[in-house]
Amino acid sequence: MAKVSKRYKALLEKVDSSKEYALNDAVALLKDLKSAKFDESIDLALNLNVDPRHADQMIRGAVVLPAGTGKTVRVAVMAKGTKMDDAKAAGADIVGNDDLVESIQAGNIDFDVLIATPDTMGLVGKIGRILGPKGLMPNPKTGTVTMDVTKAVSEAKGGKVTYRVDKKGNIHAGIGKASFTQEQILENITTIMSSVNKQKPASAKGRFIITAALSLTMSPSVKVDTQEMIDIK
Repeated sequence: MAKVSKRYKALLEKVDSSKEYALNDAVALLKDLKSAKFDESIDLALNLNVDPRHADQMIRGAVVLPAGTGKTVRVAVMAKGTKMDDAKAAGADIVGNDDLVESIQAGNIDFDVLIATPDTMGLVGKIGRILGPKGLMPNPKTGTVTMDVTKAVSEAKGGKVTYRVDKKGNIHAGIGKASFTQEQILENITTIMSSVNKQKPASAKGRFIITAALSLTMSPSVKVDTQEMIDIK
């Protein structure tokens, strides 16, 4: 463990924890913090000035990142009839209805995203208690309840990320890999921030973004200038 802490300590020395970095500088520093032998994921963390207990302040959404996420996403689709064929043709990893419900009830959750057609939501309701806590419940707002399964599957496979604010006003989203170019990372951040900023509730008073930070899987976090993040439209 001493070796790990020594490595982490060296990374901490590169970051001024009292400073909010300009976005460009934050991304450059983040790439300099890469220390693991694997391709680390990049996490964007936001703390928003909202109260999610009020329905109009529940921030959630989905965007397709222009540079993708760098992850291989396993997609399951719950559908009926010809929509099952559409899902398979689009590259879904798992397709089913009653059999998929039974499989999930048995504890087999071998997917990262679940897409459902509206006519299967009765079936989805049976496994809501299992899917909900895992953040896998299909939702029209994130495009995962739809008749256009072809589009939904290709977006999920092609770099779509969903986000939602938690009870304390925090959002966490994976926005790429350490191996991405600075331009790709900035493009992905701009895309997701534009989506989040568009959802600022009229009832939310004061500064919308309280804190913003970027981090790698194995790195300390780098604070980002919140005003710069608010200004991304």
